[in-house]
Amino acid sequence: MRIGRVAERTGLSLRTIRHYEEVGLVTPSARSKGGFRLYTEADVERLMVIRRMKPLDFSLEEMGDLLEVVDALAAEDPAPSPEEAERLRERLRAHQQIADARCEKLRAQLLAAEDFAATLKRRLASSRR
Repeated sequence: MRIGRVAERTGLSLRTIRHYEEVGLVTPSARSKGGFRLYTEADVERLMVIRRMKPLDFSLEEMGDLLEVVDALAAEDPAPSPEEAERLRERLRAHQQIADARCEKLRAQLLAAEDFAATLKRRLASSRR
């Protein structure tokens, strides 16, 4: 599929998808005869992984490292040795711990934001009396 369709499916802008290509996070699987980027379902899935990392403030470097780990673990030819697979799983666990910590921080921020919104609602209600 072409980049416009990928943008619709992922909710990412054309500019963002092109930027991710420029920094090496995703590469279109092919190009049309006219030079248009062509993406597969696997490319869309990869972009969705990237998109899910954005709210957790993963840097481009962190995103690249995580995708490298995932790619290496999924590699079949050559498959990682058992020792290398364990090192990769350890790196993946580290990324998971970072994601968990950032999710917890976001939950705390959401609770504070909801408390603030409720305070405003109460003040609005009391001002009508």
